Formats: sequence, structure tokens, C-alpha cells
Amino acid sequence: MKTNEAIAMTEQYVLHTYNRYPIVLDHGKGVRLYDTDGKEYLDFAAGIAVYALGYGNETYDQALKAQIDQVIHTSNLFYHVPLGTAAQKLAAASGMDKVFFTNSGTEAIEGAIKAAKKYAYLRDHASDHEIIAMNHSFHGRSLGALSVTGNAHYQEPFLPLIGGIRFADFNDLESVKAQINEKTCAIILETIQGEGGIYPAEKEFLKGVRALCDEHDILLILDEIQCGMGRSGKMFAWQEYEVKPDIMTCAKALGCGIPVGAFVLNKKVAENSLVPGDHGTTYGGNPLACAAINAVFDIFEKDKIVEHVAELSPYLEQRLDELVSMYDCLEKRRGRGFMQGIVVKDRSVGEVIQKAIANGLLVISAGNNVLRLVPPLVITKDDIDEMIEKLKKALES
Repeated sequence: MKTNEAIAMTEQYVLHTYNRYPIVLDHGKGVRLYDTDGKEYLDFAAGIAVYALGYGNETYDQALKAQIDQVIHTSNLFYHVPLGTAAQKLAAASGMDKVFFTNSGTEAIEGAIKAAKKYAYLRDHASDHEIIAMNHSFHGRSLGALSVTGNAHYQEPFLPLIGGIRFADFNDLESVKAQINEKTCAIILETIQGEGGIYPAEKEFLKGVRALCDEHDILLILDEIQCGMGRSGKMFAWQEYEVKPDIMTCAKALGCGIPVGAFVLNKKVAENSLVPGDHGTTYGGNPLACAAINAVFDIFEKDKIVEHVAELSPYLEQRLDELVSMYDCLEKRRGRGFMQGIVVKDRSVGEVIQKAIANGLLVISAGNNVLRLVPPLVITKDDIDEMIEKLKKALES
């Protein structure tokens, strides 16, 4: 199908909830994607931080093909081997205890909220508990996830949302303290805010929130949907902060393209929250999804993916800092590992993205003025250098 035909058909039949760029991606190899016209793009978006292993990883592809030939779906009324092994690997990587697999990050947030509310309900038999979330956060687009997303733009058309949500300021511990009361059952935040503009949590802030949770028997929910699975230079970003959540959500690179998410609980919450009948999913944790998770963890270990990110991150940050120093329209860089943002001023970040795409580079935005770079975790120094040169051309055009 020709490019213009594919675009026209999509616009005719697919609900217009995305303003898509006018290219039709066809296939990928390594850290490059190719459109239906044959044009090559260096991919520093990775399907919004999903395709951590790059395109065409033979081990990953063969694991999925083998599972397709065996069985794709059974329902959660039965056991299957990939489910237990995937849960064991995720629990081991996080040092936590119990896993519930979902189809997406948004669904993982929904489950985490329900687990926190059930924990508090069993503790004191009240049903009016409250959750503290962060301003400028993003946790998903379902009604529950929207309720803890600190951005009125996303919320306003869909009010009223679930009640009992209070908002504090990210990296401001006093603002969190001010929102705590006897009804507070959980505090939810991204370890590194993504859609809000690439803001890493400050160490003293996160440790302070953990201490407040311990003091008041409040559950700490850390959203690692985007920043987890090696992207920060640790398997999970919170592992750099000397804290541990009570509930963690993850998705995106967990399946590296297969739709899968999870919420992971420590022993205390797992033994005192959700029971049969409280939560469920038809597709979550099916054999195909779990085969993807198992392959991802095996490849991460064999190819030392997390170590590679940690080793190469200083070079990526150095080159981005050099770029910022060269152009007046770039204000600052912030981020961790392979989750980086560049603040753009005095020109549209959308224009920069369009120019980058024209120059064969895929990047995306975060918030209104941040250029977001979340490449596959297998990029090399040469890929970073090429990205910098393409960004220079985009900024100068």
C-alpha cells in the first residue's frame, strides 16, 4: 500500500485521538526504522520507551514465534509455565514478592490503586481513604489513572473522576506533608516524571516520602512504567535512591513491544489486600505476553543491558550538554540514563521534532517545551554521535 493510501485509510476509519506525523513506518532493524517509501530513521523514541532491545532481536523474535506455535492464550483460570517464570524474574529483579500482570501501564496503575485501597480498608474498615499524587504527573488515561494524574488539561473533559485525591508538588517534601491526614492510604509518584517534562526525583525528597509512609502506615506506590526496566541505568530507577516501594508499576520495556504491564507488591501488601474476586484480567499474563517478558529478562542478563546503559549514559549526557551550550534556543538538559529531556525555548518543540524527522531522526516531546530522548537501550556511541549531528541540522534548518 502506498504511503498516502495508508494515511487516508487510517484517517477515514481510526478515531482521531492522535495527531500523527505523516510517515508510515514499515519495518525496523537494530535502532533504525524504515517507512513505506524506504526512508531510514534513527530511532531515539523507541515507541515511547518501549522497544528497549531494538528491532529484529533474533532471540526475542524466536521466543515469541515458539510460544505462538505452542499456545497464545489460556485465560487466568488455568496455570501455564511462562506465567510463573515471568513473575519469578520480575520479583527477583525488583526484590519484591508478588506480581499481577496487566495489558498496559494504565491498567497497572488501576490495580495499584485498588490494592492500596483494599489494604487500608482491611486495616480500619473505612471506605473513604485518600491518595496523594503529584502535580505535573502522568499515570495514564483511564478514569482511575487520570484521577491521580496532576494535569488539569487531561482531566477537565472527564470530570468528575474518583474522589479522595490530593495533589502535592514533586520534589517538595513539605507540600507532601501538608496533604497527609488520617485518611491518607497511599502516595503515588513517578520516580522520574516523564510526560510532565523529564524530572528525576531528588534523593532526599524520595527518602523523605518513604519515611513519611513508614511513619503513618501509608503505602508508597512508585510508577516505573517509563523509567523502569534499565532506562535509568538501574533495572528500576528507585534502586538508585536507597528506598523501596510497597507497590511498583511497570510496563513499556517489560514486554518490548508485546502489550504487557504489571503491578508488583511487597509481602505486607500482598498478604493484606487483593483476594480472589477483587481484581482480574482476561488477557493479562497470557502465555504470549509472559514469553515476551521471559525473553526480555534473559536478554537483559545475557547482554548486560543495564550495565551498558550505565556505562554509556555519561557520554550521552556529555554530548547533549555540549549541544545545549551551542544553541540559544536550548535551555537545559535533565534526566537519568537513557531518559533525557532538553528544554526548548523561543521556538516550538513540535517544529524541532518535525525538522528532526525530516533529517531522519525520531524524537518526541514531553510537556509543552521539552524534547524527549528515550532510545532503545542498545544504542552505541556512534548512534549518539549521529543523533547529535541530525539534531544540529534540525536546529539550524
